[in-house]
Amino acid sequence: MKALALVVACVATGALLAGCSSAGKPTNKDDSAFTYLLDRKGNWTENAVDTLPPLPQDANLLPFDVSGNTPLHFAIDRNSLSVGSDGVVRYTVVVTSPSGARNVNYEGIRCDTYEWRLYAGLNADHDGWDRTVENGFTRIEDGALNAYHSALYQDYMCANKMPTGSAKQMLENIRYKRTATSGVH
Repeated sequence: MKALALVVACVATGALLAGCSSAGKPTNKDDSAFTYLLDRKGNWTENAVDTLPPLPQDANLLPFDVSGNTPLHFAIDRNSLSVGSDGVVRYTVVVTSPSGARNVNYEGIRCDTYEWRLYAGLNADHDGWDRTVENGFTRIEDGALNAYHSALYQDYMCANKMPTGSAKQMLENIRYKRTATSGVH
């Protein structure tokens, strides 16, 4: 009986090896189309941004730090910050120069790709939004004195390629200067 079991096991193993041997041989097939599972691009679709938030009021601005080397002041409008189901954090940013000149933009940061985009800027009359300045997503630049996108991404809005939480949590972190590296949460 043991001999019969041994013969059956040997035959099964031989058949298995014979089947594997043809599958394991190198081929001349082009493998350049191969991509790792984590490198595959999903079918991501951005949520439509049909309506824009009201222009920011000074009382609703939350300042945040970018660099000790820049004379500019940066703030987020607390009433405009939102986290979309598409993973994009949208907000109005106000950049003020020492002379008082202001840039006001409605933007979005895409956490999974380290990119940002501009949806609208303050119009020439300073009484509404100008959507003609809208652009697509572009890579966030690090190292520039005024790299506020990088500061928002790394300190308050994104971690592990995902939004850090709800808009309310992000606003609280900005308000109390709780950055990702501050260790205070």
